[in-house]
Amino acid sequence: MTNPLARIESHPHEAKRLIGINYDQFLALVSLAEKRHREKQAEIEKNKVRIIAKGGGRKPEMSPKEGICLCLVYIRQKPIFEILGLLFDISKTKANDAFNYWVDILREILPASQIEEASVDSQKYQELQQMLSEYELIVDSAEQATARPVDYQEQKRYYSGKKKNAYSKKPVYCLTRW
Repeated sequence: MTNPLARIESHPHEAKRLIGINYDQFLALVSLAEKRHREKQAEIEKNKVRIIAKGGGRKPEMSPKEGICLCLVYIRQKPIFEILGLLFDISKTKANDAFNYWVDILREILPASQIEEASVDSQKYQELQQMLSEYELIVDSAEQATARPVDYQEQKRYYSGKKKNAYSKKPVYCLTRW
């Protein structure tokens, strides 16, 4: 399997498809994330009690660029961590650890969503709620079976003729209202 970062570097025009942003945006994001990564490591180093000399110990298996790419591939494609580990030639545990580390850094350097920003300020939250109430929310979801209502009118209201219960061949009552 080809490492997604190697693929993006050899074919920059495919970056948008693989990680959701174009190659130039990816490079800008990497430089910001590397800067925050160095700051975070400096904070850790300042509070660390050293037993081994600086520079000793195991070297990291992934570069910051690979870690950010791993994070973006996961966010865009949603593979399981075992597959993500195979793509980046690391274990699934290290893939999970790398994702969690880099997603925290990305959360720090990228702006929050409007809802997250408004949740700390009640006035902004009210304004956002007012603005969003003007729009209709459409959710595409599958029907979910529910317990059969006792009342006949309630049964009619929730009955879906689409499916039969596979185990008992009885009609399925769903949370779909027409």
